[in-house]
Amino acid sequence: MVLLLNRTVLIRTGSAKVILFVEMQRSTIINGKEGDMAQKKEPLAYRMCPRTIDEFVGQEHIIGKGKLLYRMIKADRISSIILYGPPGTGKTSLARIIAATTRSSFEKLNAVTAGVADIKRIISDTQNPMFNQTGRTVLFIDEIHRFNKAQQDALLPYVENGTIVLIGATTENPYFEVNKALISRSTVFMLKPLEDRDIEKIIRMALADSERGLGNYQIRMDEEAVSYLAGISGGDARKALNALELAAVTTDIGADGQLHITMQVIEECVQKKAITFDKSGEAHYDNISAFIKSMRGSDPDATLFYLARALYAGEDPEFLIRRIIICASEDVGMANPTALQLAVAAAQGIHMTGMPEARLLLAHAAVMVAVSPKSNSCYKALEKAMHDVETKKTGEVPMHLRNAPVKGMKEQGYGVGYKYAHDYPGNIVKQQYLPEDMEGTIYYEPTSNGYEARIRDWLERFRKS
Repeated sequence: MVLLLNRTVLIRTGSAKVILFVEMQRSTIINGKEGDMAQKKEPLAYRMCPRTIDEFVGQEHIIGKGKLLYRMIKADRISSIILYGPPGTGKTSLARIIAATTRSSFEKLNAVTAGVADIKRIISDTQNPMFNQTGRTVLFIDEIHRFNKAQQDALLPYVENGTIVLIGATTENPYFEVNKALISRSTVFMLKPLEDRDIEKIIRMALADSERGLGNYQIRMDEEAVSYLAGISGGDARKALNALELAAVTTDIGADGQLHITMQVIEECVQKKAITFDKSGEAHYDNISAFIKSMRGSDPDATLFYLARALYAGEDPEFLIRRIIICASEDVGMANPTALQLAVAAAQGIHMTGMPEARLLLAHAAVMVAVSPKSNSCYKALEKAMHDVETKKTGEVPMHLRNAPVKGMKEQGYGVGYKYAHDYPGNIVKQQYLPEDMEGTIYYEPTSNGYEARIRDWLERFRKS
């Protein structure tokens, strides 16, 4: 049952007039219980933090059953760890789970506001049997990359002797931002952006949970809205739950007594309009196909357009960079070998930076591929060679190219007559490399585009010599 409760407020003005102000307040009464959203002070994202390891969603590669961190928490055998990953992936939640399960004292510091004095206080309390009977404290430091060298150095001796078990959380690559001595004494766990299915699960848990979530409110959320919210959140559960809470508190009650959260409501709450494709639908493949073909067709503007569409829809940056790497090899190839190097470097950079900065790396690599001269000669050459291997009698490796690692093999002809290229002018020597059945076959036919033109000139001279 849904009730609208009126609250009358008396406001006295300067002219001594009294104005009656009637404030409409929405409450719900379900099974005899009043559940006013306004009464819950903590944000939904905070309330829905998992309390146990079994409630934790995602990060199966480190926290799944049987994985190292799972075993450490279950056994209360936590050693110093660094949790590294984007916002909203569960770093703080894992720290809270450890706090709830460990028999050791647990302390929390934020690197932005804490100083050396706070560290010294915690160490002093840990070493005092009146305050800490175990003589051991699990210390969680959020944003540990913001600790300066002096602060990190103050921790080091106590991490070394086991007085402090450090749990550091950071969005920055710890190998660059955290004291190397601390890193060497810690296990680094890399958290990844949550999968869409994980975010969807968390959304449904929040909608169903009557204790901490929105389960006491008659909320009907369209499936497409759930899917879109999960996809647009970029693997950040906190972002998804904040948008869900905003949708719940701003949506009017319908005639059926329910709060109906539609796609339009979610679009308004996240301030982003849903585009016409999702990451699992046909239009997704159409967009990525257009992206690849725009790079192949040397159109940087179209390349950036389809890249922007993909990013706006919440496409996984790693999926996009894989497509760019493939295109750099297949379509640019030897015409500009540096394109592949740049694409691979961008892939490494994406791991280091994460979103949203990773967008620039993607754009950089994609435009490089788009404006590079093109050659698929390596691709075509490999296809021809694969076809021959699959369909032809190709013969055996020439004897002079074979190794003779065991005594007696050389007497049988293994390696006999092999010419070591570096013993000859220009470090090049003509000899039979292909099997006899394949001798004279040409697979690689370089184009005259870009850098490959130089290769073509050289190869023509070599083959004619």
